[in-house]
Amino acid sequence: IHLEGLIMKKVIHDCDNTMGVPQKDVDDGLALLYLLGREDIDILGVTTTFGNSTIDIVHSNTESMFSELKLNDIPLVKGAGVNEDRRSDAAKFLLETVKKSPKEVSILATGSLTNLYGAYLLDDKFFTYVKEIVIMGGIQKPLVINNKIMNELNFASDASAAYHVLKYGENVAVVTGHLCLQALFGKETYDELMENPSNEVFKYIREKTLPWFNFIGPKYDVEGFYNWDVVAAVYLTNPEIFQDNKELIASEEENYKTGLLKTSRDKEGYKVNIPKSIADMKKFNSLVFEAWEQAF
Repeated sequence: IHLEGLIMKKVIHDCDNTMGVPQKDVDDGLALLYLLGREDIDILGVTTTFGNSTIDIVHSNTESMFSELKLNDIPLVKGAGVNEDRRSDAAKFLLETVKKSPKEVSILATGSLTNLYGAYLLDDKFFTYVKEIVIMGGIQKPLVINNKIMNELNFASDASAAYHVLKYGENVAVVTGHLCLQALFGKETYDELMENPSNEVFKYIREKTLPWFNFIGPKYDVEGFYNWDVVAAVYLTNPEIFQDNKELIASEEENYKTGLLKTSRDKEGYKVNIPKSIADMKKFNSLVFEAWEQAF
C-alpha cells in the first residue's frame, strides 16, 4: 500500500493488553498506541491472547480501549484461553488474513504465542504466508533487576506454542527481556508526558499508566517501568536502530516453560534473530514520543 509515496507495512498486533487494569502491565497498550501513531503502519487487526491476565480480562480491557479511542475500523478478535482449544477465532483470523496477502503481513506478538500456534495447527503452511514475526519474550539468562529475579512470562505462558512458533516460524525476531532493560521509562522520560498537558494522547497515557508507574517501580527499586512491548514495536518499524544477531537455538518445549532461549553448541537448531542492543536510544525515544503524539 502506498499513501502519498509512503510505503505502508501491514500489521496484526497479537497482544495481552492490560493497560488500565489495576497492578497489571501497560506495555501492550503503549505498543498499540505507537502503531496507531505511525503513518506507515496499516493495522489489519488486533487479536487478544492471555499472559498478563486471563483472556476474558485482556479482551474486555482491549474492547474498552477500542471504545475509548473510537477504533471502529480495526477488527478486534478474541483468542483462546490458557486451557482452551488453540484453534480460536483469533487463530482463524490470523490465518485468513495472511492468506489473503501472502508475504505482505507482519505480526507483532506481545503476549503468549497461543494464537499463532493455533493458526499453524489450522494450516501448517501458516508461517510461509507471513512476511515476518516480531516477538517480545524470552530470556537467555536469568533476568535480574536490582538483585531481584523477574520471571519470564510470554513464552512460559504457553511453552508448547513458543517452541512451535520459534522452531517453524520464518523470519522471526525475538526481542528479549534483556534487550528491553535498555528502555527504562524512567522519571525523566515520564516527565515529558507531564509537561504536555494539552496533548490528549499524553493525558490518556498518564491516566492509564501512572498507577502502574507507582506500583512496579518500588517493587524492583527503579524509578519507572520497562517498556517491554514498545521495544518490539519499534523494532518492527525501525530495525535499523538495533543491532541484529542471528543465532541457532536449541531450546526444546521444556526450556520455554521458563522462557529460556538456549544457543546451539553443535551448529544444529533453528535460526532466530535475537537483537542485542538498541544502537540509538535518542532516536528510539524520539520515535516513540512522535508516534504517541499522533495516535489520535
